[in-house]
Amino acid sequence: MNSHDPYSALRLRNYRFYFIGNFIAYFGVQMQTTAVGWDIYTRTDSKLALGLAGLAQFFPVIVLFLLGGHVADRFNRKWVVACAVSLIAIASMGLALISYYQLDTRLIFGCLFLIGVARAFQQPARAALLPLIVPSEEFNNAVTWNSTGFHMASVLGPAAGGFFIKWFHGPTWVYIFDVVAAATFVVLLTMLRLYKKQVTQRNLTLQELAAGFQFIRRQQVVLGALLLDLFAVLLGGAVTLLPVFAEDILKTGPEGLGWLRAAPAAGALMMAIIIAHRPPLRRTGIVLLWAVIGFGAATIVFGLSKIMWLSLLMLFLTGAFDNISVVIRHTLVQTLTPDELRGRVSAVNSVFIGASNELGGFESGVVAHWFGPVVSVVSGGIGTIVVVALTALSLPTLRKFDRLDGGPQDK
Repeated sequence: MNSHDPYSALRLRNYRFYFIGNFIAYFGVQMQTTAVGWDIYTRTDSKLALGLAGLAQFFPVIVLFLLGGHVADRFNRKWVVACAVSLIAIASMGLALISYYQLDTRLIFGCLFLIGVARAFQQPARAALLPLIVPSEEFNNAVTWNSTGFHMASVLGPAAGGFFIKWFHGPTWVYIFDVVAAATFVVLLTMLRLYKKQVTQRNLTLQELAAGFQFIRRQQVVLGALLLDLFAVLLGGAVTLLPVFAEDILKTGPEGLGWLRAAPAAGALMMAIIIAHRPPLRRTGIVLLWAVIGFGAATIVFGLSKIMWLSLLMLFLTGAFDNISVVIRHTLVQTLTPDELRGRVSAVNSVFIGASNELGGFESGVVAHWFGPVVSVVSGGIGTIVVVALTALSLPTLRKFDRLDGGPQDK
């Protein structure tokens, strides 16, 4: 009987380079996201401006996601990721110059727009690259370590961003750090050797561009999981308004903002460890629905809380519940998608989930502008629970879905 090696992917030189670069890049992104929110709110004192920051990054993704998916399936994914990360480094340097010279705040939105353009191409290519740099037998282990690295960066990055803002009396050095982090990832990407040849798509037609969406539409369980996650993030996201809660409600300053931003990732990391040590999920559909209900309930309590420890606990729980949804969704997508469609399916996934963070941020900012941050967060949590109820009623296939490990489904 072979013993399980939890570090099998990390023993591969190829994957170590990718993991280290990916972790550093995510760490820089998380620091920068914290800094941008603080920068915009302290400059403008506008909740609506925080929402517009999300919209600036969302708009290019929604416009370019089909093209981004096609590029990931048509060209070398390693170089697509490298070019996209390089564009992020350029935008981050722009943010650093804007901060240092105290230039017009509107220029920040221009840099965020460039980051959105880069993400439209980076996200599908990066998601589809992993199967090419590790053997198939190590793929699940590599996905697990990717998730762990992301959550570690999400825990440490926001806290580091808050401390950097305090130590250096502003966000300039946070932006500079992200430039260095992105450049490091690009260098490590150039050192990767693809484990197997990429299957490329030659034709640029509307049908081929939309193939990823068509594939997901045929997979009703995947579609249900994506829709559920989309609306949960769209309605229930409180992260965009954390600068408002830190500054005006909890009165914790930039350090407190860092801890508030880190709390959901800490919960997600803890849940990832728990899931990794448990047998494959059973009654997956029911588990997913209850997890999103928990996410909505914790969001409501956070919106009503005026106590720092309770707010941190609720954000921790939102991250823990959300990670259950992330694991289920990623497993379904990675298991069911053929390699020649990975880029386009990942592009659709990035719009459903990644871009919904920015659109959800815009929605939260608009509601907070007119009705206040508490109403924005609490109503979003209530809306999330309503969406779960509607999904459970309208998608019985998702509700009855049993096993993620490919075993027989319960009738």
